[in-house]
Amino acid sequence: MKPAVVAVFRSIASPVGVLSLSASPRGLTGVQFENDIVERFVVADSFSAKEREQAARYLEIVEAQLGEYFARQRTVFALKLDLLGTPFQLDVWKSLARIPYGETTSYGQQAKWVGRPAAVRAVGGANGRNPVAIVLPCHRVVGANGLLTGFGGGLERKTWLLEHEKWK
Repeated sequence: MKPAVVAVFRSIASPVGVLSLSASPRGLTGVQFENDIVERFVVADSFSAKEREQAARYLEIVEAQLGEYFARQRTVFALKLDLLGTPFQLDVWKSLARIPYGETTSYGQQAKWVGRPAAVRAVGGANGRNPVAIVLPCHRVVGANGLLTGFGGGLERKTWLLEHEKWK
């Protein structure tokens, strides 16, 4: 997959480590764990000053909403997203927003949501390339047996995020 072209990029500290954020003038393009950047981003000079300013404003909103999430003041994100992926990946990523805060679902259930019940492994692969971790909560997807499975940010972070969300 080709790199996402973004206007701004910044890193922020969080309880789960450094998060790398990126945005275009159209919205958020990335929230990734520093040690597991799924997509490579190209910060383009082709954006106008106004477009870079708009993208920077998105990142301010993202940073504020993430802060609220970590402070247990936000359970749902309200952000414009500008995601680059295949139609299947985009469907899988959008379906992550259906998983309520503090709950989990299986890859099999997620595959049913996107109309591809036999594509459980492909759903797992798409989740592994989710460019906006936490915002689209792939950490809420677990194995059919309820056990934690792979997570781009590592199982320690997945466990932390799930434990964090148990408090309501």
